[in-house]
Amino acid sequence: MSQTSALDLAYARSQFPGLDRGWTFFDNAGGSQIVAPALARINTFLIEKNVQIGGTYDVSRDAAAALYEARVAGKDLVNASRPEEIVFGSSTTVLLQNLAKAMQSQLQPGDEIIVSSGDHESNIGPWDRLQAMGIVLRFWPVNKETLTLDLADLEPLMSERTKLVCVTHCSNILGSVNPIRSFADFVHARGARICVDAVAYAPHRAVDVQALDVDYYVFSLYKTYGPHFAMMYGRYDYLAELDTLYHYFYGKDKIPGKLEPGNPNYELAYATCGIVDYLCELGRRAGATGSTRDLIVAAYGAITAQEDALTERLLAYLRARNDCRIIGQSVNRDSTRVPTIAFRFEGRDAGEICKAMDAEGIAIRFGDFHSRRLAEYLDLTDLGGMVRVSMVHYNTLEEVDRFTAALDRILAGDTGLRQAS
Repeated sequence: MSQTSALDLAYARSQFPGLDRGWTFFDNAGGSQIVAPALARINTFLIEKNVQIGGTYDVSRDAAAALYEARVAGKDLVNASRPEEIVFGSSTTVLLQNLAKAMQSQLQPGDEIIVSSGDHESNIGPWDRLQAMGIVLRFWPVNKETLTLDLADLEPLMSERTKLVCVTHCSNILGSVNPIRSFADFVHARGARICVDAVAYAPHRAVDVQALDVDYYVFSLYKTYGPHFAMMYGRYDYLAELDTLYHYFYGKDKIPGKLEPGNPNYELAYATCGIVDYLCELGRRAGATGSTRDLIVAAYGAITAQEDALTERLLAYLRARNDCRIIGQSVNRDSTRVPTIAFRFEGRDAGEICKAMDAEGIAIRFGDFHSRRLAEYLDLTDLGGMVRVSMVHYNTLEEVDRFTAALDRILAGDTGLRQAS
């Protein structure tokens, strides 16, 4: 395989029809634009294969083949060992709730589950609800000085009763990438399993679940250039142990279907193939050759280079202001920060800043971004919470400059923003 790291930005932007609507989309952590090949796969399924799987006739067999092709695409996307390790669902929240429900027979009162205070609620709430059956929930706290998760803080929380540690690959507020392989090694050495929420990571970096040695790994396709859908990787032998959520006659050996009650949405699952099609073409345009996986890795290399430039452009602006607090790392060391950047301006209401930005045709977001426990833990809930700019590779430096120029005008009072007394 040969590759370079150059992103064909013109090609990338041409593949997202939503970018032609005149808006600058800086709210991608809430949901990215959908890529054209994913749309094409949805249409193809609905026109050519829109029947239930399991029939003997040709169109039904074609539908089943499309669903299997989607699992293969998911396997390639995260480097799973087999397509059956890919579970589809309507959202990361639903997939994690289903996982918690399917795991209940493995747990006994007094067993312990550890969650991170830095996580989105999707990877806390389902485990929190298990306390009703006697499960003990423990919180792994973010270090308030470094804003990182430290294994030294996890060590005293673990015991012989610890069954699962739940953590995020990347916080959707802090934007920093956690060392998941180190976490996995630590957890496995103590006899527990690890469940990773990768929603804020998967759009930005190549995922390799085998290299990470994770047990469950979940993210949203609608934040990774697809439709409003999600996928979960689960280690095959661990999926086999889970209870079925489907009909009683679909037993534990129906993998992964037992975790997809009513079957997944076929056309949205099939869109996964279109995401992979797009990434493969990005990889080719970056100079790569080789397998589908090789091309995906090359694509994300090019994506990372583009996003590093975007990240530094915005962070440099924010660092230069003496009235701004960046939440998380203020510099991007060795590509360990994704371009999801939350910040606050002294005395300024985050919601009013966002509303003023609407008039500029620039879409951003404010609040706690469903990571409320982290926002409360860091005392960041007053004045509307935080402003968040979340970029992806199809964004441009020119868009960043237009945003910062607009922000200068807004903060100077041109739009009549209220300043707290």
